[in-house]
Amino acid sequence: MGAYSAVAGLVVDAVQSVKMTNARGEVKYPIKGINILKAHGKSARDSFLMNGYALNTGRAAQGMPLRVTPAKIACLDFNLQKTKMQLGVQVLVTDPRELEKIRQREADMTKERIEKLLKAGANVVLTTKGIDDMALKYFVEAGAIAVRRVRKEDMRHVAKATGATLVSTFADMEGEETFEPSFLGSADEVVEERISDDAVIMIKGTKTTSAVSLILRGANDHMLDEMDRALHDALSIVKRTLESNTVVAGGGAVEAALSVYLEYLATTLGSREQLAIAEFAESLLIIPKVLSVNAAKDATELVAKLRAYHHSAQTKADKKHLSSMGLDLSEGKIRNNLEAGVIEPAMSKVKIIQFATEAAITILRIDDMIKLVKEESQNED
Repeated sequence: MGAYSAVAGLVVDAVQSVKMTNARGEVKYPIKGINILKAHGKSARDSFLMNGYALNTGRAAQGMPLRVTPAKIACLDFNLQKTKMQLGVQVLVTDPRELEKIRQREADMTKERIEKLLKAGANVVLTTKGIDDMALKYFVEAGAIAVRRVRKEDMRHVAKATGATLVSTFADMEGEETFEPSFLGSADEVVEERISDDAVIMIKGTKTTSAVSLILRGANDHMLDEMDRALHDALSIVKRTLESNTVVAGGGAVEAALSVYLEYLATTLGSREQLAIAEFAESLLIIPKVLSVNAAKDATELVAKLRAYHHSAQTKADKKHLSSMGLDLSEGKIRNNLEAGVIEPAMSKVKIIQFATEAAITILRIDDMIKLVKEESQNED
């Protein structure tokens, strides 16, 4: 459990750090701003939170500085390689020196592009495509960090966090090639750090939204993938809880309370709806039953006890505090889950019950249609 409590703290810190208020004044937690990086080695409890957005690649060349501060970031979506003429362009050249001029011009075009970037003030250049050695030389000379083959998704997040514009071409309306300084994003510093054996580029102190990175440690890929999935669920739950600000007791408490309430409601009705409501009430008990079975406990006894508590809570005025009683699966008994800290977002609970009900209704409808088709085919025989 030690690893879980350590990761739980990380999740809450990560979600809190991306807190923002939108134009309508609502507090939102965009968990997409939390970048999850997987690094081999150490154990799960050595996972940690880094302030800044981490890119899972290193600098494009060793001669580049390890850190630049303050950083002006250009986000590009094209190749910084020697420009080749478009396929299908035919050039009739009789003089070999003319051919050399064309080659030289191709090389100069890339050089001019890089000069435009550097003149605009860029000292960090990120591109989703490649940068060739000739282009790297100019960045090394200028003391800028260039990073190639950045994932498109990462690039979008970096652009959003730093206020940069993702540029896919230098061409402007006049057919000239320009690069405006307004396209650049800004951050306090960009630095290359080493995590286990891999180099990562950290973008720290971003301008518009705060970005954080969760660095997961684990023995192998399977372990890391599993942690990634679990973390995503945890981040979503914490986000829901913080945005809705309402929680309910977990461990089957809500289902048991609803079941008891609906059973009582069913007895007050005189129509055949009574049967449907009673069945719905019984089906809600599946959740606490499955929870108990999964924990290798006596499901029948535990669920009976749970129902008894909730029945008392709903019928006796002095027993209302029993409404948050739920399952304690490590001990195999019933406890007050609100006090024990086993809680769930109320919003998720409502959604889960709605979806389950809609799914059941859909299946029942389809079932009717299938039955009708079968009967028709028998008549034809």
